[in-house]
Amino acid sequence: MSVMHARRLAALSFLVAVAPVAAAQAQSLRVASPDGRNVVTLAIDRGMLTYAVARGPVQVVRPSRLGFRFRTEGVLGEGLRLVDSARTTRDTTFTLPWGEVARVHDRHAELRVVVEETRPPGRRFGVVVRAFDDGIAFRYELPAQPNLGDFEIIDELTEFVMAEDAKAWWIPANVPSPDRQEMLWSSGPVSKLDTVHTPLTMQMTTGTQVVIHEADLVDYAGMYLAGRSEGRTLRASLAKWKDGAAVKGRTPFVSPWRTIQLADRPEQLAPSLLTLKLNPPSRIADTRWIRPMKYNGIWWAMHVNTATWSSGPRHGATTANTKRHLDFAAANGLGGTLVEGWNVGWDGDWTKAGDKFSFTQAYPDYDLPGVAAHAKAKGLSLIVHNETSTFIENYERQLDSAFALYQRLGVTAIKTGYVGDTTSPGGHAHQSQYMVRHHRRVIETAARYGITVDMHEPIKDTGERRTWPNMLAREGARGQEFNAWGGEGGNPPEHETILFFTRMLAGPMDFTPGIFNLLLTRSGTGVARTPEDARPRTTLAKQLALYVVLYSPLQMAADLPENYEGQPAFRFIRDVAVDWDTTVVLHGRIGDDVVVARKAKGKDEWFLGAITDEEARTIEVPLSFLGGGSWVAETYADGPGADWRSNPLPVAITSRTVTRAVTLRIAMAPGGGQAIRFRRAR
Repeated sequence: MSVMHARRLAALSFLVAVAPVAAAQAQSLRVASPDGRNVVTLAIDRGMLTYAVARGPVQVVRPSRLGFRFRTEGVLGEGLRLVDSARTTRDTTFTLPWGEVARVHDRHAELRVVVEETRPPGRRFGVVVRAFDDGIAFRYELPAQPNLGDFEIIDELTEFVMAEDAKAWWIPANVPSPDRQEMLWSSGPVSKLDTVHTPLTMQMTTGTQVVIHEADLVDYAGMYLAGRSEGRTLRASLAKWKDGAAVKGRTPFVSPWRTIQLADRPEQLAPSLLTLKLNPPSRIADTRWIRPMKYNGIWWAMHVNTATWSSGPRHGATTANTKRHLDFAAANGLGGTLVEGWNVGWDGDWTKAGDKFSFTQAYPDYDLPGVAAHAKAKGLSLIVHNETSTFIENYERQLDSAFALYQRLGVTAIKTGYVGDTTSPGGHAHQSQYMVRHHRRVIETAARYGITVDMHEPIKDTGERRTWPNMLAREGARGQEFNAWGGEGGNPPEHETILFFTRMLAGPMDFTPGIFNLLLTRSGTGVARTPEDARPRTTLAKQLALYVVLYSPLQMAADLPENYEGQPAFRFIRDVAVDWDTTVVLHGRIGDDVVVARKAKGKDEWFLGAITDEEARTIEVPLSFLGGGSWVAETYADGPGADWRSNPLPVAITSRTVTRAVTLRIAMAPGGGQAIRFRRAR
């Protein structure tokens, strides 16, 4: 019996143990969070099971339908009666091997109900609701039963009937190239939504913040949210297999958790720990080999067209170039080097011929054992890139042989890639159950070989890093690379201030900050790109601040090594931590600005990052998060005349002594930011 199947059986033991109830029972049940503010009501309404959510006096979700539509078994969710219910509470704390915080407090109340069809075939299912102080979650449980064995879910009938037409921030999920989530964010009322990705962040007129997402996505389809013509109703829309099925399974079976994070202010949304509390504990007993780190790599050169992934005279992944990058990483306190384009398969149109990729055979000008030994001798991780072009079968055939090779060579980190909107062959959706199963196989296989994973063009993050902490970071949004070649001319200055309150609530993002050559001048030409061209639409100080604001246990010094030479501001990249004890959001307005402070893991050292959109802003920030005594604040601020559009490079580097009683005035230029390191005064 697999561990996953055993976990399902344990979760469903309550359902199969319940006997049919003859006596009438209450048809409405409530469960409240430990602080009493978040309340979920489950009810039978006209034969359908519904749920509703309130935060204090504020109705958040009105009674909303629950259930399924199967391919051959029809609808399960009508003509229901309540069979039984049970309640439990939990109050525990668990530690993370790495993260935005070191410890997570899991305190919740749980209500589990069982419902049954009143007419033949008399099928039953359960719904488990958990109410936390920071939100609520629910999931379905399908027990083993005579009238429901093997099944195919066509639709999940879950609805989110929003109590008001709240303002939402979204990216679409029904346009070309939707499933890699690499879109710019839009905002507007819920009633204007079509089909969108999660996390979906909403702001009610009462100030209540609402974020819909999911957790513990193991063997199920990824969930989108689809608007309906009625206005404020969103419904679960599942990514599909090519044959139209959403989920293929056999009872007993559990769904992912549907999560609704709740807060009074935007600052309270991060760090978002709800999904971590809904995933099982780590399956990796000894996690000491898992290393958060900063890294550089042979990557940005291809995006700015000074090198190629393919073989030839401008091939980037050569032995000599890799050793040069490794030497730079070692000299500057970085933990590793990423190499893209090292393996056979990049020549020609690799997006359509991903079955030609080999994950063990290098190009003739790249000595994989030699560079791996060079990295190991310097105490560095060689990050091996595995681009698949979503040719999944080709990759899975090579998983064990490739990972075994990497293990023999001392390679402990990979970066995967999935450029493509559907799988080939097969044509399954990028976020489908097929791909969910694949990604879980990659993560678990990597763990067996002592390898960490950085996933690009991924399925969404749903907190699985708690169970498999070798799953370090992923992309899953429009990152820095669009600033080199994006069709819209790069990411707008507000982009990162939106990411913090949307995509980043799902989990770590490998955004790849640290571009110093912001005008993207070619070496020797002196020709700079104009503001209308694709280039980073930030100041240099903002690039530094992103290391603190956009959390990841993997942070890239993304620019070319030569662009850091003679740059005093590079010291912040050398100094900044990537693993944290504590995170405090000091100020935040979605789409405008963010100020975050984080305490380095196991050190008496804090880092602060502040970013703004296209507007210049000055924000007063109390330093009450610091401990007692005196601290040295090493500040990297926008310099005189700095402006993302016309003058992005000036950085003012200063140092002063402060205490926790001080209030800092953080001034930021248009498209700018500020980064500060706080260390104990000596």
